[in-house]
Amino acid sequence: MKRIAVLLFCMIAAIGVAVGAPKLFRKASQMTYAVAEGESSSILPQRTERVDSTPHDVYRLYSSGELVGVLSSRRELDAFLRAIYQELYAEQFPGSEVGLGTDVYLITEQSYMTYENIDQQIFDYLKENRLFTLKCTGVELSDENGVYAEIYVANEELFNQAMTEYMTYFISADELAILNRGDSTPQLKTYGSRSIGVTVLQTITMKESFAAPEAIRTTQADVLDYLEYGDNTEREYYTVRRYDTVAGVGSKNHDLSATQIMNINRDQITSTDQILSEGMELCVTYFTSPIDVVVTKESMKKEPIIAQTVYRTNSELREGVIQKVQTGVDGSKNALYTERWINGVLVSGSLTSSVDTLQPINEVVEIGTMQIPGVGTGSFQWPVDNPYISCHWGCYYGHRAIDIQNAYDRYGPIYAADRGVIEVNSYNGINGNYVIIDHNNGYETYYGHMNVPSPLEVGTVVDKGDVIGQIGMTGLATGPHTHFFIMYEGERHNPCDGFLPC
Repeated sequence: MKRIAVLLFCMIAAIGVAVGAPKLFRKASQMTYAVAEGESSSILPQRTERVDSTPHDVYRLYSSGELVGVLSSRRELDAFLRAIYQELYAEQFPGSEVGLGTDVYLITEQSYMTYENIDQQIFDYLKENRLFTLKCTGVELSDENGVYAEIYVANEELFNQAMTEYMTYFISADELAILNRGDSTPQLKTYGSRSIGVTVLQTITMKESFAAPEAIRTTQADVLDYLEYGDNTEREYYTVRRYDTVAGVGSKNHDLSATQIMNINRDQITSTDQILSEGMELCVTYFTSPIDVVVTKESMKKEPIIAQTVYRTNSELREGVIQKVQTGVDGSKNALYTERWINGVLVSGSLTSSVDTLQPINEVVEIGTMQIPGVGTGSFQWPVDNPYISCHWGCYYGHRAIDIQNAYDRYGPIYAADRGVIEVNSYNGINGNYVIIDHNNGYETYYGHMNVPSPLEVGTVVDKGDVIGQIGMTGLATGPHTHFFIMYEGERHNPCDGFLPC
């Protein structure tokens, strides 16, 4: 009987364990999961309504890393975003759709907990803070170093239209269309230029993106402004003055060409020859574009062939006489250049070919070599050795000559500066002993303060470099030197004005 009672107790205990243990285990698991989930505080208050026996999907919405709240349904969120698009953005961004904000994200996970439904409060929070993005086209600009710029536009067509307009600043629309088709522009038949190639140095990649509405460029003008200046918002302006020209405005401001001034003021200037109105406000900040439009041009120009001067001697002409016997006439040639332009600025060019169209006629000049005693050559030498000018022309009031010393021989010889005839050999109280040589070609030279009178009589024929006297300080002089000047047709000249290498 006792054994039966023990067996009965064991059976009852086993049944109790079998029935109660799973509930205890499930309760413990729920408690453990709840602790693991760690119901952290959220931006919006939200209660936990119950703990279920089986897990289910929950949708945690975060903004900038902070929990906003738990949504009851992803479907409700999608419906809300569609409604927001129709309410706020459909008119300005046709064909788009709304997504969560840049720093807003949704995490789907399994949980045993069922939360209070605060979907409407969460939606109101998103709407109040405009935590939305819109589907758009992201345009990436990259080079060999990788992506360096990205903008968002409403659609790909909008960017392409703005890009085409920007490129027509630097190449005509007709030439751009021809080259884009893979055809060649017409050959040059006269002077001018044609575009033979166009490209963009950067790689442009477009892809579907989501961006904040305020970051999306929705008009062609907005996209064009970015293509012109990137993120640069600084502009400098110039007020047109009377008689200003387009080219003149450019030269006054950062050395811009007339074409550059026209390009950056296309709303006001349509031709580089346009007459400007006084008071016009013109932008003089040239493009700081994030892209480089490269246009290769072929340019034909008429260039001169400069006539050369040929010199030949003539023994029948007096030495010093130069006579032009044939006038030079420049020729001309047609020169074909290949040029490289970036954003409307010529950066390089090379001559491809040239054809002479008019041969030049060289100028012929004869130089006389016949020497005539007593007639000067028209060129002069220093009148002393080791010349040093102690007093230049005008070094004091009324001094219309140069005072020349021999740096190494104070009383050295004085030389005739050119061939001629002794015209005057005399003395006065100012210049002491002096000599005047007539060179019989309109020139005369004067030599003063000679130490003693010249031994040469008036009428003596002298050659260039002949000794005519000795350096001295007769007359009014504080030291030995030669008072020297040149006269032409009776007018006194400074010897340092092109006659001597002073």
